[in-house]
Amino acid sequence: MKRALPVLVLTVAGLIPVWRYAPSQEAPSSPDETVAAPTPSATAPPSPFPSSSSSSAVVAGSTVPTEKGDVQVEVTFEGERIASVRMLRQPDHPQTTNAVPVLIEETLEAQSADIDSVTGATITSEGYKESLQAALDARRA
Repeated sequence: MKRALPVLVLTVAGLIPVWRYAPSQEAPSSPDETVAAPTPSATAPPSPFPSSSSSSAVVAGSTVPTEKGDVQVEVTFEGERIASVRMLRQPDHPQTTNAVPVLIEETLEAQSADIDSVTGATITSEGYKESLQAALDARRA
């Protein structure tokens, strides 16, 4: 009986934050909302592609449906180098919001779709890589 009261009090104290938890009341993001890509630094790694032209092109990847929502990227090329990546469509999910800048940064460093998935946002990461690869393939075609 001596332990019952402290166990009961600690259980209630632990459950109070759970009872008071309220999900975010933010409005869902529209497909037009974008996440800005970090600007590449002056010490960006060299592109594995020969830079035969200095022209710039913007290519949208395919829309990839995922369990969390559609994913679509837009890639800006300077010559054959990936200059920036922008999300055109992304799931309205906290893990996705946190993962997108990481995915974009890894893309700019790797200059390809051969990047790691972000832990906690695996589904979005896979959709991102698929849409990115579609944009890269469209650019090379």
